[in-house]
Amino acid sequence: MPLWVEYLACAVCAASGVLAAKGKQMDLFGAIMLALATALGGGTIRDICLGVRPVFWVAAPDYLTYSLIAAVVTFTLAPHLRFPGRALAVADAFGLALFGIIGTEKALDMQAPICVALFMGVITGVAGGMLRDVLRDEMPTVFRSEIYLYSTAIFGGAAVFVMMEHWLTPSPSHRYIGMALILVLRLAAMRWRLGLPVYRGR
Repeated sequence: MPLWVEYLACAVCAASGVLAAKGKQMDLFGAIMLALATALGGGTIRDICLGVRPVFWVAAPDYLTYSLIAAVVTFTLAPHLRFPGRALAVADAFGLALFGIIGTEKALDMQAPICVALFMGVITGVAGGMLRDVLRDEMPTVFRSEIYLYSTAIFGGAAVFVMMEHWLTPSPSHRYIGMALILVLRLAAMRWRLGLPVYRGR
């Protein structure tokens, strides 16, 4: 995976973490901690599960640096800009698309089984957002039915990426097709309220 893609994923998720601090009366430090949890949390859990030591942002501090820059810039500019109502959801969707394929590809590079690679893609995509939501005292987005397709979008895009890598000649374009599919599925779910069946007890 090109480094610029991974840096972009961290920056986008850090920005979404700062936007999620709106209305929570957080100061700069609190917003930055929320941003770092969002940007680095999923990859950290992935690396721990895969036995990678040290985790990615400790081995390469540039991930932390770009996340901090994105957080501070967003914190500084956001109060002076008017964002659409779904700005956070759209930024989150881009983070899902980028991190979902990053996590899947990293697991495949470590010779993990396909089912494990798909799960690592989902974990990388959603775990940071889960930490963000827990820290701001809300139910994680991934568990809320009104959010519509979320982790399912990652699974679908990651599965297509894995199938292309397995059945076709490996190509860098496969990762971008997978990312685009995750993004389209997530945005389509938001637009047309597409979701999975909801459990309802008797």
